[in-house]
Amino acid sequence: MNVRIVETLVGFFVLLFFVAMFILAMKVSNLASFSGTGGYTVSAYFENVGGLKRRAPVAAGGVRVGQVTGISYNTDTYKALVTIKINEQFDKFPTDTSASIFTSGLLGEQYVGLSPGGLDDYLADGDEIDLTQSALVLEKLIGNFLTSK
Repeated sequence: MNVRIVETLVGFFVLLFFVAMFILAMKVSNLASFSGTGGYTVSAYFENVGGLKRRAPVAAGGVRVGQVTGISYNTDTYKALVTIKINEQFDKFPTDTSASIFTSGLLGEQYVGLSPGGLDDYLADGDEIDLTQSALVLEKLIGNFLTSK
């Protein structure tokens, strides 16, 4: 085989490797999930958000229904305020929906899980989810286990 052809093939595979790594990095960091679709924004207060980050997925029944758009700390309530944007096609979450922070996967990515309630009124833009469950902190669980003996 000609040396020039071998060098071209090696260059092509190196370029293909870098493209694959870029796509993987985008998927892992959730940067590839920008969506220009509309939706509505709701908020929820949590005692502890653990390692939850902006652009983290929001899921209901295992289906992605939105994403976290902001995390801030409220000095009046001493709680973390999480702002969630729910995609417009999922506009039928009852007002008694609960939000919990879960961990998924081996890398420990955290996401917000929504559990719909049973009321006939639905969440609208600017509403607040009252029923929340904070993230489980592994260090706290281990500490409780070690001190319970």
